[in-house]
Amino acid sequence: MRKLVVELASLIDKNVEVRTTTGRIYSGKLYTVDPSSFNICLADARDSEGNTYSRVFIYSHAVSEILVKEMILDLEKLAERLEKVFPHMVKYYEDARVIVVMDRIRVSERGVEGEGPLAEKVKRIYEEFIAEQSR
Repeated sequence: MRKLVVELASLIDKNVEVRTTTGRIYSGKLYTVDPSSFNICLADARDSEGNTYSRVFIYSHAVSEILVKEMILDLEKLAERLEKVFPHMVKYYEDARVIVVMDRIRVSERGVEGEGPLAEKVKRIYEEFIAEQSR
């Protein structure tokens, strides 16, 4: 169950398609998920008929499928690659989906946060990794 919650949390701000048990289809950004009930909220959503909504709330009992429409970055593999360059200085926090290098450079799906030559090196590794994943 914990892994499912982590996986759903990793989809926050990703473009998804949600199919309901009634056959309706909604596309939009996954805005939030309630980890206790699995109710979801989509932002900037569109239904299969072309109607647009700023928010769509879907109760878990009505969700048939959630389809991910964009690539999810494998942060665990990225952490392994960074560990080769920065041995014993890389920590991967799976629940938060964050990598911390040398206790000061933060890496997530949104990019690299930090300044200086080491942060620039981390950023180059991050960008190479993203490019490889896109192929």
